[in-house]
Amino acid sequence: MTNKNEADRRPTVFHATCEDIPELLAMINELAIYENHASSVTATEESLTRTLTLAPFTQENSGYARTLILRLPTNPTISSDTPSAVAGFALYFNNYSTWRGKQGIYLEDLFVRPQYRKRGYGRVLIQQLARLVVEQDGGRLDFQCLAWNELALGFYRGLGLQVFDQWVNVRGDGEGLKELAGLELGANVVD
Repeated sequence: MTNKNEADRRPTVFHATCEDIPELLAMINELAIYENHASSVTATEESLTRTLTLAPFTQENSGYARTLILRLPTNPTISSDTPSAVAGFALYFNNYSTWRGKQGIYLEDLFVRPQYRKRGYGRVLIQQLARLVVEQDGGRLDFQCLAWNELALGFYRGLGLQVFDQWVNVRGDGEGLKELAGLELGANVVD
């Protein structure tokens, strides 16, 4: 059993609420800067509030993805840390494996702010996602990593995760997606 002093020195992980949206958007922008795509972010506080499933979970609150937020300990061991400051997030949604015949979790983004890296916080978020997959009797935890991000790839390999190089990402996006949607369908579609 953990005593209160030990618990106060551990980070906390919880599902995002409406109050976390401004901080989440700030971290999404920080992630985009890190990945050299700062101008690609079009998300807003309003769009995140409308499209994410936020805690507490209800039928009326059924967005497309959920977000884990990691906060620093309430009694940090590093004097420069602000107690309970937001250190990172993991945004995920359910996917499905036809081969396994089970749902799983797809991790869209994992981000730990640079000043809080090398403390095991990324591992904590990945472990929590793994627990969620196991709790739902899911099949897999899937996500992507940029090929140039050797630091992250090494981190994932160190966790015992598989890194596949034989799969190629395919995406419909922006104007190309609109053009594809506007093409004449080669089938009768029944809704």
